Amino acid sequence: MTKTYHFIGIKGSGMSALALMLHQMGHHVQGSDVEKYYFTQRGLEQAGIKILPFDEKNLQADVEVIAGNAFRPDNNIEIAYADANGITYKRYHEFLGTFMRDFVSMGVAGAHGKTSTTGMLAHVLSNITDTSYLIGDGTGRGSANAKYFAFEADEYERHFMPYHPEYSIITNIDFDHPDYFTSLEDVFNAFNDYAKQVSKGLFVYGEDKELRRVTANAPIYYYGFKEGNDFIAHDLLRSTTGSSFKVSFHGEELGEFKIPSFGRHNIMNATAVIGLLYTAGFDLNLVREHLVTFGGVKRRFTEKMVNGTTIIDDFAHHPTEIIATLDAARQKYPSKEIVAIFQPHTFTRTIALLDEFAEALNLADAVYLAQIYGSAREVDHGDVKVEDLAEKIIKKAEIITVDNVSPLLEHPNAVYVFMGAGDIQTYEYSFERLLSNLTSNVQ
Repeated sequence: MTKTYHFIGIKGSGMSALALMLHQMGHHVQGSDVEKYYFTQRGLEQAGIKILPFDEKNLQADVEVIAGNAFRPDNNIEIAYADANGITYKRYHEFLGTFMRDFVSMGVAGAHGKTSTTGMLAHVLSNITDTSYLIGDGTGRGSANAKYFAFEADEYERHFMPYHPEYSIITNIDFDHPDYFTSLEDVFNAFNDYAKQVSKGLFVYGEDKELRRVTANAPIYYYGFKEGNDFIAHDLLRSTTGSSFKVSFHGEELGEFKIPSFGRHNIMNATAVIGLLYTAGFDLNLVREHLVTFGGVKRRFTEKMVNGTTIIDDFAHHPTEIIATLDAARQKYPSKEIVAIFQPHTFTRTIALLDEFAEALNLADAVYLAQIYGSAREVDHGDVKVEDLAEKIIKKAEIITVDNVSPLLEHPNAVYVFMGAGDIQTYEYSFERLLSNLTSNVQ
């Protein structure tokens, strides 16, 4: 293992996770990036992984180059140098496609829920046997003796097309990423192409009409709540401490399972994991044991208490995800007012799904909106403002700024759910400071 992996853009969430995983497996790893501090570099520094400034000299003869998707010849000197001098490199997803051939690979794809489901699969699997994994929240783990590899398969720009896993879950198909996909049919075609690359077993949510259209070269197993699925979750008990349910397979009872998480979507995620691991030959008693201890992934229904006030942080940035997050909040806090603070992510998504966003946010008791967070990849912002969304919400939706979140204080018995994929956490931190200052002033 004398070869060194060099990461161009090592501080990216996926890149840093992959770098850590390879390092933990015993490989030599280094990388380059901008000097600005990112939270991802802490783990790299703790592992002793060298982080260099961008420089042509980093591309020595003995390095294998992995390049982040954000970098191109026109904005990065290392990429430009590599192209000019015939130095080959692979993008993150291209490298993964080759890397996973050495393992029994288990992918998780889907428009929504893939990070939570990958996290759940990785948690259970790694507690049963040696497993390496990569999760979309920037978490990675490598084991030199691993037989299994669990990973998140991202559909954006069809990045999952280099992947040929033995097993895969697809949680749903929905129209998203309108800056890339042209229609729901375009999204379907991408997932259908990916599905054909699965070799041993494909597990899809059977109550998604788009997924029912998917064809594959491996056996397809449908999971869901209703009859007509292969794996059926039933006898649901949703409480303020989590969810329990039973699973049957072709009429055979597989037993009761419990998860410490909330929302019907998490029961489905767990059913997919149970179905995959059962089919792959794992002991369901071990699966049952480790599902109970799954603590979730970063920025997915992450809770904290600030001076007696419950705050939930969630990555939800699509109407379907907002509905799932608010459903989970209602399950855990049935007697509380649910206050949604939402930041639309990308102008293209906001334009394409304006009515759906309004309908989803109406499920909250009160709604506050932050300004639209534009993406660097958007060329045309279009003609849309956050006020356009506010007008469509039946409940009065107030627009707040990061400098003034005091309107949120008008809800004395509330749970505050901050949702978005941009910088919504700056609003959350501002609110936390406000709560802390109020307590300090009282004292």
